[in-house]
Amino acid sequence: MSIFLVSLSSSLLLFLLLLYSFLASSFTQLEEDQIQRFQKYLRIRTAHPDPDYASAAAFLSSEAQSIGLQTLTLEFARGKPLLLLSWPGSDPSLPSILLNSHIDSVPAEPAKWLHPPFAAARDAAGRIFGRGAQDDKCLAVQYLEALRNLRATSFVPRRSIHVSLVPDEEIGGADGAASFAASEEFRALNVGFVLDEGQASPTDEFRVFYADRSPWSLIVKAVGAPGHGSRMYDNGAMENLMDCVEAVARFRESQFDQVKAGIKAVSEVISVNAVYMKAGTPSPTGFAMNMQPSEVEVGFDVRLPPTADPDLLRKRIDEEWAPAIRNMTYQVIMCSSYMYILCPLLLKLNLVVTFLTVKG
Repeated sequence: MSIFLVSLSSSLLLFLLLLYSFLASSFTQLEEDQIQRFQKYLRIRTAHPDPDYASAAAFLSSEAQSIGLQTLTLEFARGKPLLLLSWPGSDPSLPSILLNSHIDSVPAEPAKWLHPPFAAARDAAGRIFGRGAQDDKCLAVQYLEALRNLRATSFVPRRSIHVSLVPDEEIGGADGAASFAASEEFRALNVGFVLDEGQASPTDEFRVFYADRSPWSLIVKAVGAPGHGSRMYDNGAMENLMDCVEAVARFRESQFDQVKAGIKAVSEVISVNAVYMKAGTPSPTGFAMNMQPSEVEVGFDVRLPPTADPDLLRKRIDEEWAPAIRNMTYQVIMCSSYMYILCPLLLKLNLVVTFLTVKG
């Protein structure tokens, strides 16, 4: 029996190796080179709270120079380089094209990953695992590879093409896109069209958007008299906060149901997700289990599509989610949408479709 099992295991291993070899060989050498460059970029740790911007900028600048693009490094905040790549067009008087991507990514929890988040591991099916792979290091590599291929054909664009690779998008973009959009360097580009990140697609079908959802950070605080954990009384801080969370959950479910039923796309509903909660009375071993806290707080990531009425949502927050009569206050931090920061123009859908059709 043991000999049979060893033989079976060996056969399975051989099969997997042959499968991997077949899948790997299904790519051309050009495609393999492109994949390897993508993996190199993924292995640079640009996740917050300590993104390695210097290494990423050096890698991207080297790749841009290898295909003959002009490079300029701007730094609106110390240690946060913004890389601007340019391919001058034959008619520089025309409004230019700007392709944008951000360098940073959100943090990763390595213990919860199938593969190490910064190893850029590639499995037998060709899938690549890496923090920032979709959001959105793939975009920078796609831009560079597309421009590399165009330059290899001796193509000369009429309009100048620029690529902006910006820092700090994941934490608001104040030291990246916002500063860039307000700069003389940006105005000098005479930008007429901006293409930025969108929704990931597992197929060759891509959806194009000419507007973006507005991100709100909603922070709700509740207060109440502190009390012993064994007592039950009305209007406690934790009770009020739970009422808030339950009201938000009901609204979230109503929005998500429309997506599940196929009535609306994810981008067409108001999304609300709880992202943190601060509550409890600290103790040497964690939290006091026999104390009801007097102050609690919860934070939500809210995204409003362009068709949503922000005044109606504020009314809902006032009356249902965080009513003052339940000892609750709230703060809405309206983060500037990335597209709105970067593009001072109103992009119309026909321009986007025309551009994508012409460029294939």
